[in-house]
Amino acid sequence: MTTAATTRPLFIGSEIYRGSSYGPKHPLAIPRVSTTIDLSRAMGWLPDPVYRDSPQATPEQLARFHAPDYIAALHRAEAAQRVDAETGERYNLGRLENPIFPEMYRRPAISTGAAILAARLLVESDAGIVYSPASGTHHAHPARASGFCYLNAPVLGILALLDAGVERVYYVDLDAHHGDGVEYAFADDDRVLTLSVHEDGRWPYTGKAEDRAGGMARNLPVPPGFNDTELAYLMANAVLPLGRAFRPQVVVVQTGSDALADDPLSRLELSNTALWSAVRDLIGLAPKMLVVGGGGYNPWSVGRCWAGVWAVLNGIDPAVPPTPDAERVLRGLTWHRAAGRNPPEHWFNTLADAPRPGPVRDAVRRVVAVAMEGALPSG
Repeated sequence: MTTAATTRPLFIGSEIYRGSSYGPKHPLAIPRVSTTIDLSRAMGWLPDPVYRDSPQATPEQLARFHAPDYIAALHRAEAAQRVDAETGERYNLGRLENPIFPEMYRRPAISTGAAILAARLLVESDAGIVYSPASGTHHAHPARASGFCYLNAPVLGILALLDAGVERVYYVDLDAHHGDGVEYAFADDDRVLTLSVHEDGRWPYTGKAEDRAGGMARNLPVPPGFNDTELAYLMANAVLPLGRAFRPQVVVVQTGSDALADDPLSRLELSNTALWSAVRDLIGLAPKMLVVGGGGYNPWSVGRCWAGVWAVLNGIDPAVPPTPDAERVLRGLTWHRAAGRNPPEHWFNTLADAPRPGPVRDAVRRVVAVAMEGALPSG
């Protein structure tokens, strides 16, 4: 593996996300990756030489983790735009969370193709950081869609790293929901340490503090109201110490923005500046870094957050006013939830949220203590 990083971070995207939607009433009816691309370009942060268009993963590549019969069923469902009752039940397709929609195979296959391409770029070139905001689909299982995720892009990206000879990968999941699919995939693989920070008691109701899967997992379930100070405490006292002990060659970071205060699908209260700080803290923990997106269901908060993540990866402070072009991108967004019909002005004219500090509660201290119990995984 090439370890000397001499190039700027690379951004992998695709135009498929601009016109694709899970359906008008689904949380993923909103634009996310396209907004991130448009904001990053409007801010002058995304020049053409660092942008890569994502390929679509092949069925053979997908079968590195997913069952061939499931891959075939997903492909047939896109072509027919329907599933029979038996197929729907067997693979969790055509349900409210995982609906039938026109790009239901191609879109996740492209997101997964981006993760596989990112792994190849990290291993075969002098790229030190690759960002793929579409590749955070962390819930899918080998033969079952789950939680808006049809294919598990983080798993397939990590497997591509391992197949290329990487010996230690540290996966850090900052989504509001437990990264269950990734933990499942690597529970018994001592080459991959998975760590998930997520809301306690929220779907998929896994990832208890005491759960360590096969030993290569750490879970930090946090209480509702989780604030910026508490995330900084977790980073300093669990996330970073565990990473240093493991000595990873590659860090993979899932940056779901659904833990932000403005997101409708969690009760966590982070600002985007706290998430940016966490990403900044993880830079340099390993010679190589893959950063992906994840959850995020408010078009303004997810777009501003993920564009800011890209800025942080480039050593740019994203806490600056948007350019006129960037403000036009933000004012062009719509959202059919109640909050979107009368959005606050700061969703348009700032990229950085106001900080949301608070006390470090006993529940947060407890999960850190549990995570740090016993021998630390070491590389």
